[in-house]
Amino acid sequence: MKIKKIMPTMIGIIVVLLLWYVVGKLEIFSTYTFPPLEKVMNRFFELVVSKELLMDTVVSFLRVIKGFGIAFLLAFFLGLLHLRFSWIQKYDQWLLNFFKNIPPLSLIPLLILWFGIDEMTKTIIIVLASFFPIYFNLMKGFQSCDKKLLEVAKIYEYNRFEIFRYIQLPYALNDLFVGMKIGLGYSWRAIIGAEMIAASSGLGHMILFAQQLSRMDTVIVGIISIGVLGYLMDYIFDVGISRIQKRRGYYGKY
Repeated sequence: MKIKKIMPTMIGIIVVLLLWYVVGKLEIFSTYTFPPLEKVMNRFFELVVSKELLMDTVVSFLRVIKGFGIAFLLAFFLGLLHLRFSWIQKYDQWLLNFFKNIPPLSLIPLLILWFGIDEMTKTIIIVLASFFPIYFNLMKGFQSCDKKLLEVAKIYEYNRFEIFRYIQLPYALNDLFVGMKIGLGYSWRAIIGAEMIAASSGLGHMILFAQQLSRMDTVIVGIISIGVLGYLMDYIFDVGISRIQKRRGYYGKY
């Protein structure tokens, strides 16, 4: 069954690689603007052997995990605060909506001025990119909780923690997971952009540096690496969430 599921994906990859190979052999485009498959593969193995690709990948990965983790904690804490004291939203909701519409990368010049090109700048960019989808999806889950379940809990004299633990949180999990998945994708987009502007390491820096040296084969290796890594993280996230839901007997909304 697993082989049948991955076959369409494998066929699609093979077709793309064959087309790339054929286009390179026919020299339809300049080898500078569109490096042939063999050249890119050779460059890929060179970067793997020299461990340059591994080091830059690890740096970007750790930055994403750190920023995403901070964003999750902040979003969850603020969500709990608004759930407990709903009146606070009247005062800070405008601020959240304001910053939600500001692209994090537009803040890089200001952040560099304040914090330099140290890790703090890149961490803040990732936090800003992933915080809002997590927070707003979490609040959506809390607000859509079945009112009848809350009334039943009050009848059985559940305290606030029990209501949150057994009703509100399980009911909001599906929306929370959606927000986390979106936030994780935004984190990768943000860190690559930030590394191109304010970094001396990472996949984004590798791509920019290769472009300055006119090494388009390295640029393509970096782009493919980002796509593959993002896809694998998405897949691992989906598998992990699926197992958590089964283990907890999750009954989320569909």
